[in-house]
Amino acid sequence: MSDTPNKYRLEDRTLQFSVRVIKHCMRIKQPRLQSITNQLIRSATSVGANYAEANNASSKTDFRAKIFIAKKEAAETKYWLKILIELGDKSEEIMYLQEETQGILMTLQKIISTLKAKSENGER
Repeated sequence: MSDTPNKYRLEDRTLQFSVRVIKHCMRIKQPRLQSITNQLIRSATSVGANYAEANNASSKTDFRAKIFIAKKEAAETKYWLKILIELGDKSEEIMYLQEETQGILMTLQKIISTLKAKSENGER
């Protein structure tokens, strides 16, 4: 199996994840939570945007930097989701989003670990 199908699978996965986060946040009608939902939307959509940028990177260094940013944004997304959960959102959708965030984080970490192993082995 080549890397290309996996690349597009993760791009689509992060796109669908972003859409689901946006739709979920649109259902939250509490004005006091708007700053939290805005932050959640920003970080969640940034994961996919940075992954897409990584796939069009001009160099290995640029690719690696964008993957690291995507992972940091996924970690931030996880944080904002936890806040909503702690504030009482126990919906199936938010539980799915939390699990999907963890899955995306693990996938990005795997990419980072692979890059590190290749670097340590002198591969380019």
